[in-house]
Amino acid sequence: MIQTGSKIFWRANLALLIGSFMVFANVYVTQPLLPMIASKFAISSLEANASFTITTFILGLSLLIYGPLSDALGRKWLMLVTMLGIVITTFTLAFASQYQDLLILRGVQGFFLAGLPAMAIAYLAEEYQSDAMTIAVGLYIAGNSLGGIGGRLLGGFLGEWQGLSNTFFIMAGISSICLISFAYLLPNSQHFSAKTLNIKTVLSNFKHHLANRYLLITYLIGGLSFFIFINQYSYITFVLESAPYSLSSKLIGMLFLTYLAGTCASSLSGKLALKYSQPTCMMLGTSFLILGSLITLELSLFAIIFGLTMNSFGFFLTHSTASAWVSKQANRSKVKANASASALYLTFYYMGASFGSFYLDPFWQTYGWNGVVMASLFALIVIFLLGLSLFKTRSEINPQVI
Repeated sequence: MIQTGSKIFWRANLALLIGSFMVFANVYVTQPLLPMIASKFAISSLEANASFTITTFILGLSLLIYGPLSDALGRKWLMLVTMLGIVITTFTLAFASQYQDLLILRGVQGFFLAGLPAMAIAYLAEEYQSDAMTIAVGLYIAGNSLGGIGGRLLGGFLGEWQGLSNTFFIMAGISSICLISFAYLLPNSQHFSAKTLNIKTVLSNFKHHLANRYLLITYLIGGLSFFIFINQYSYITFVLESAPYSLSSKLIGMLFLTYLAGTCASSLSGKLALKYSQPTCMMLGTSFLILGSLITLELSLFAIIFGLTMNSFGFFLTHSTASAWVSKQANRSKVKANASASALYLTFYYMGASFGSFYLDPFWQTYGWNGVVMASLFALIVIFLLGLSLFKTRSEINPQVI
């Protein structure tokens, strides 16, 4: 088993960080371009946001396929195939001349984008010692946030400089480099044990995970947190694109540097979880989200940036500890189907991203940014209470079997 601090530990972590960066840079590259897409295709803000939400929607559904498939067929080679699919679809997006074509291709891309997220945590759980795995999950999710930052910065700068089509060309080139690096650096699985791919077994595993209240509550925490967090960023782009800010897509892209706080939170989450309980870390992260959202109501540019920085720290602290919690609870379960448990968590997670805009949009249309924050607070209070329920029942957890 891979131990903390060993050479192979850092090599595997670097590979997964690069792969994570590639995946999430492609997921989020269109987000700072939403006002540009709305203007170019003469569509509404909600329709423009569909270029992002269709990707996360298909990604979330596809996780249910890749999780069980990788339990049966293996991890590394399947991750490589899906990453190659990302490169091809990103290149093809450069030729989309109609918004309908863009949406279809982003949906297809979402299918391939699901591969690595569905398998990465399961790979870590199988190949790493327990303490090393907790730290590695935080570092891997730090790659998620770096990919989110990188994709948005590239989208903002390249969109303004080169336009939409060339942005996708360049992203395809960057993704190709990431794919080659990932293939070279990631060690082959040493502890993978194939399970027979049986639809009844797959459905039974999903049913078992959903019946586990510790897992189900964590799925809801992850899904609802992303439901709010990511869609706040979508609507704030329209706030900053209009008067009195009138920011360009390049400057809007720089707003996502606030994600660096999330990178820091993800990296720290493993150490914090070793010192405090993981439910405590989830509640702490949610508290940061509540406070950060309230700060943005001041609506000065500084307050918006500071509030979103707090939100990023809080969200990634919650997400990192929730991801590790799911993997640990799945390992303690009678059913050893780690990828399926992680896939369900990420399905809830990305379904949250996909449907959050439908929840927030009526508040946005009626009350503007104040309405978005008000609606966010309702959901964040529910998330905090879910975390509190895990905290109160943590002593009931049998360390052997759930």
